[in-house]
Formats: sequence, structure tokens, C-alpha cells
Amino acid sequence: MVVELGGGYRLRQAEASDHAAMEMVCLRTGDSGADATAREDDPRLLGLIYAVPYQVFAPEFAFVIEGPNGVCGYVLAVTDSAAYYAWAQREWFPGIAATVADPGPDKATWTRGSDWARYEIHHPDFTYPEALHPYPAHGHIDLLPEAQGRGFGRRALEHVMAALARAGAPGMHLGVSTSNHAALAFYERLGFARLTGPGAPTHAVYMVKAL
Repeated sequence: MVVELGGGYRLRQAEASDHAAMEMVCLRTGDSGADATAREDDPRLLGLIYAVPYQVFAPEFAFVIEGPNGVCGYVLAVTDSAAYYAWAQREWFPGIAATVADPGPDKATWTRGSDWARYEIHHPDFTYPEALHPYPAHGHIDLLPEAQGRGFGRRALEHVMAALARAGAPGMHLGVSTSNHAALAFYERLGFARLTGPGAPTHAVYMVKAL
């Protein structure tokens, strides 16, 4: 499956051979949409938490945007958040945890930029309260600057939402940093609304949309 986006860019199914490129995109957008390279001492960990496992678990809903310079974005999703989190807890994170040391829960003792990620890998915290259950699908979309502002993100996310709807997902949610105003505005333009009220998570903004 290939969707031509114009200007030498296309949307295609992500493959295992794209994992390194997905890790790079995740790193370069990992600071609330900005480049996290200077912050992280281990450049792989962000992608191993937020990107690569989605392609492994649900390759049918994993896509990359590819341009003249290679992969410059991705959109990833799962239809059933509970099933994904159970798999990640059981199968994905233990394998990664075996390769990195747990820095412990005391942030005051953390000395390296990726210690937060190491702790997350050893103690994954999956946010899926009952308020999100009407929107059981969730995903991630990240684009490098070269692919932004050209409508590629909209087309990619609309493509994935259509695929999720065909698969029977009644709704979708995405977690967004409260400081990522560009992402919040982007999702609102696509018809997502902020989840509010009892049970809504407070550590981030959750955007929801019926499919």
C-alpha cells in the first residue's frame, strides 16, 4: 500500500527495516514536538517506548512518511489499547529492560538524560482509565520539520482512522503534552475534542474522537 502525497513524498506501510528510522523520528520530535537529541543520552529509548512496539504489535496500522531524504514521519495505531498494553507489559518491555539498568524511583539520583526512559521501561505506566474506554484505539503521529505544514499529517492520520474504523474501532484517543500547542491545534482541526470531566487524566491532554 502506497499513497502518493506529492513532492516526492509518500505514505507506505512501515516495516521492521524502518525501526531505526522510526527511532530517529521519535527522538527528533520527542521534546513536546521539538528535537530531544541534546536531552537524551541514549538515542534509541524514546523510539523503543513510543514507536517501534506499535509496528511490532499492529503492523497493519503502522505507516511511515517517506521523502527524498528517507523516512521523515510516521503514524501508528492499535485498535484495542487494553490488548496492546497487556502485550507490551508481558512481552515488549521485559526484553528492553534486560538491556538497560533501572535508575530507581528517586529522580534526585538520576544523572543521565535518558534515566527517565530507563525507569519507564522498567516500570511502564499505561494510562487507560474508564473515561477513555469509549475510544479504545490510540496512536502516535510524529513528523520531522521537512514534512510539516504540507497536509501530510492530516492525510496520514485520516488514512489510519479510516483503517481503524473498518476494523471496528468505535473511537480513538491520543495523549498530548500540555505544552505541545501545535499538536493540540492539529488534532482539533481533525475533529478531536479534549477529554474532560470525571476520570479524565490530568498529567496530559487526551484528545478523543468517535470513528
